[in-house]
Amino acid sequence: MVKLNRFIQFNDETIDANQLLLYERLGRALADAPYLELTERKLFELQPKEGGISLSVFWRHRPEEITHMGRLSDVYLMTAGFWKNFSVSDWLKFRQQYERHHLRKFAEELLLMLEEFRLMDLVEKQRPGTSRAFSVRRQLLLQFHYDRLVSNFKKGFYADALMDQLFITLHDSMFAQSTVEWELPIEQIHLIASYATDATSTSQMMNVVDRIIFMIEEVIEQDLIHQYYAIGDSISEETAAFHFHDGMKEAEKGEPEVKETIDEVFRTWHRENESESGVHLEYELEHGRAGRGDGSNVAEGNENAEIQETGTGESEGNESGQWSDEEHEQTDKKIAQKKAGKEFGKEHAHVVFEEKVVEAVSNEANKIKLLKWREEHKPYIRSFVEEMKKRIEMKEDARRTGLPKGRLSPKLTTILVDERPRPFYRKNIPSDKLDAVFGLLVDGSASMMDKLDETKKAVLMFHDVLRQLAVPHEISSYYEDANHATKELQPNVFGLMHTFMEQRQDNGLSILSFETNEDNRDGFAIRWMTRRLLARPEKNKFLLVFSDGEPSAFGYDRNGILDTREAVMEAEKQGISVIHLFLASEEPTDDQRALFSMMFGNKSAASHSVENFTDQTLRILRKLLAIAIG
Repeated sequence: MVKLNRFIQFNDETIDANQLLLYERLGRALADAPYLELTERKLFELQPKEGGISLSVFWRHRPEEITHMGRLSDVYLMTAGFWKNFSVSDWLKFRQQYERHHLRKFAEELLLMLEEFRLMDLVEKQRPGTSRAFSVRRQLLLQFHYDRLVSNFKKGFYADALMDQLFITLHDSMFAQSTVEWELPIEQIHLIASYATDATSTSQMMNVVDRIIFMIEEVIEQDLIHQYYAIGDSISEETAAFHFHDGMKEAEKGEPEVKETIDEVFRTWHRENESESGVHLEYELEHGRAGRGDGSNVAEGNENAEIQETGTGESEGNESGQWSDEEHEQTDKKIAQKKAGKEFGKEHAHVVFEEKVVEAVSNEANKIKLLKWREEHKPYIRSFVEEMKKRIEMKEDARRTGLPKGRLSPKLTTILVDERPRPFYRKNIPSDKLDAVFGLLVDGSASMMDKLDETKKAVLMFHDVLRQLAVPHEISSYYEDANHATKELQPNVFGLMHTFMEQRQDNGLSILSFETNEDNRDGFAIRWMTRRLLARPEKNKFLLVFSDGEPSAFGYDRNGILDTREAVMEAEKQGISVIHLFLASEEPTDDQRALFSMMFGNKSAASHSVENFTDQTLRILRKLLAIAIG
């Protein structure tokens, strides 16, 4: 789970999860698409199949305000601009028209550049508040194209240089003097480009591109070398039309209408993904239609035919005894595994998980270790428990005075002085239990191996304190089986060391039997424990995460930080306090502290050394129990 220090800082960059979530919510509001998700890639783009949009990394490594404005301009342009005002059908016709042209990439990206120009102007008129972000965008991109113009021209990348020239023409000045000596009728090209200022649709911009291509196709032989726009790459005939099963007849398919806008494309894919995510559609069917079989593939029955193969079902009533022990074990495992689906977030759609009780290894070494650690903890736990009980007693003795009914107060002067006297009081109902519940998640990844004993020691103290105070709690490790994780299936395991149902049962040996495994999927684990805590009746709910770094699992590297932050925010909204303890053998760096703050907010603590794990655990418990006592 600990992230490696890579050889160059650029490769070790992390994203600001809070900011990215802010952009995502803004994009959802502007597009009126609550399912929309946002990531960061090389160029800003759309992914209809995934239901996502991407910001460009172009805005990184700049002053904070510039980065923010640039990213906002990406969000505005995609969701308020391209989302509802870019014609998908015209785009598909255009791509087909230039499919075999030697300047195909130039034609496609020129159209997207002209549409960017049109849509920026359109969004600014509709939403004047976006003008500041677009002003920053124009300024930075103009500087970029001015810098690239001469360089591309000198290298002989004439298509790229013309892209730079046309961007400058559109956004700076139609009459600006060119800084390079073109062998093209550049004034006429500028004049054609000027028609973009009056264009009101994608089809009109296509006409502008056609005229420019006609002027240059015999002079410029080489297509674009660099890519400037990726927004159209994912919009193909496949994404813009319904999918019908290959076995269906043409008459059964109906009319496969092409979507007109990106909004329609996204919504269609979203509906299809939603409808095809259930267990009832785990077949090779995509779009079925009611109809009767034509009988062409029927085979005549033969009652004298020999039985060549027998099969048995998986029902509990089947006692044929034809299964081997290995087959029984595999079937039991399938039944024990649960599918996460979309309930736990899009990042975990292919996760299957099982909840396994950690078997207590009752050997001599564990028994000696358990006795030794408890003997070391005894004075700290005794004083801590006594302190908490005194706080509870003080809370119980407190009176509520000034009540209209109850016990009569010995001070009766209020009857004479007050206009509406309230001379009664009540004692708080005594209770020896705290109205609180705790869930503890322990990182079970391989990087915890070098600090495993110290972690067990801290978890044991956590368990013993809450057990003596009769506070319900659950302790579980979490890990992903990296050896069997694939794109279609990511198996995860929760190792239960103590459950809510076991109440005050001593599970010290189970805690000492916990072992490390492979990867960790923090956002998923937090959502899992959140659901278990929400089922509890207690008023104060706390979720602690003991980990030693950032999330790391199959396809979860960069997105894991954002997903973990989102899971924490979801839990907090539902009244669960999430607290993180960073377990490390040395003091965390500033970068690490910033990362934990990004994922867990201001509820992240760190130990300076492995010996301090138990001390930090006790400090955290003291603060949280004080909150529960009130």
